[in-house]
Amino acid sequence: MSEIAERYRRRAELFEQKVAAVGPDQWGNQSPCEKWSARDVVDHVVMMHGVMLMPVERTLEAADDPLTAFQQARTAVEAVLADPALSAQLVETPTGQMTVEDHIDQVVSDDLVLHGWDLARATGQDETMDPVDVERLWASTTKVPPDVMEKYRTPDAFGPGIEVFGAEVAVPEDAPLQDRLLGYIGRQP
Repeated sequence: MSEIAERYRRRAELFEQKVAAVGPDQWGNQSPCEKWSARDVVDHVVMMHGVMLMPVERTLEAADDPLTAFQQARTAVEAVLADPALSAQLVETPTGQMTVEDHIDQVVSDDLVLHGWDLARATGQDETMDPVDVERLWASTTKVPPDVMEKYRTPDAFGPGIEVFGAEVAVPEDAPLQDRLLGYIGRQP
């Protein structure tokens, strides 16, 4: 298993545990994402898994409940990551050409960490992110050039209804790195 596949598997397991822990009456809870409920967070993560599968001509089957939908999406992405020919294919992305494996790593795998926090906050679960993931995301996110970050912060820049990051939230410089990361991407830690 590649490092990227292992990272995705670990992150997907943690996200799936959060989805499984959501109570039936919590799906409508407001998430830290202004326009999304807890259910919308999971729907977004599943939808983005489908986007990652399109270049390799894979699709997701519809599922009524969020847990089943995520499990099916996870299984499909893990199958692509396990196939060296599929994961090595080059694809065009909004940030340039890269392999399917790298695209999955930089989009949905990272989303599992960030949106896992959103789901935890919305449903009263433990909001602690893996410190290794926090450090990795901080390093990659703060390296984004200012003009690209501005695009990430602009609603609809990548298509209707797509918002990558919100406006930066001021967080003290001596705050824990998780809080600084969350503030940087527009969340209120």
